[in-house]
Amino acid sequence: MSALPHEPPYQSARLAPADGPQTLAELRAALASAAPADLTAFDARLSAAQLAEVPAVIGEYRAVLALRTRPEVAAAIAASLAGTAQLRPAAEVFGNAEGAA
Repeated sequence: MSALPHEPPYQSARLAPADGPQTLAELRAALASAAPADLTAFDARLSAAQLAEVPAVIGEYRAVLALRTRPEVAAAIAASLAGTAQLRPAAEVFGNAEGAA
C-alpha cells in the first residue's frame, strides 16, 4: 500500500519526528550498531538520492532502525515464528477500506 499524498513514504505512524536519532551522524551510528549492512545500504541510497529524495531516504532508514531495535517488533516477530501470534481477519483489519470483503 502506498503512502497517502500528505505522508512521506516509509514513514511509520508510530515513529514520531522526535523519536530516535536526530542527526545524520546519530542515525549512521545507530544503524552501524544495529545492522552494519543497513548502514552500507543507507549510505549508498543517500549518496545516490536527488536532493528532493533525501527526506524520504532518511525517513525510510529511521523506520528500518525502529524495526530493528524496538522490543515490540521483536516480540511480534518471535510470536509469529512460534505460531502464537494473535491474527486478525483481513475483513477486520481492512473493513473500512474500499472493496473489502
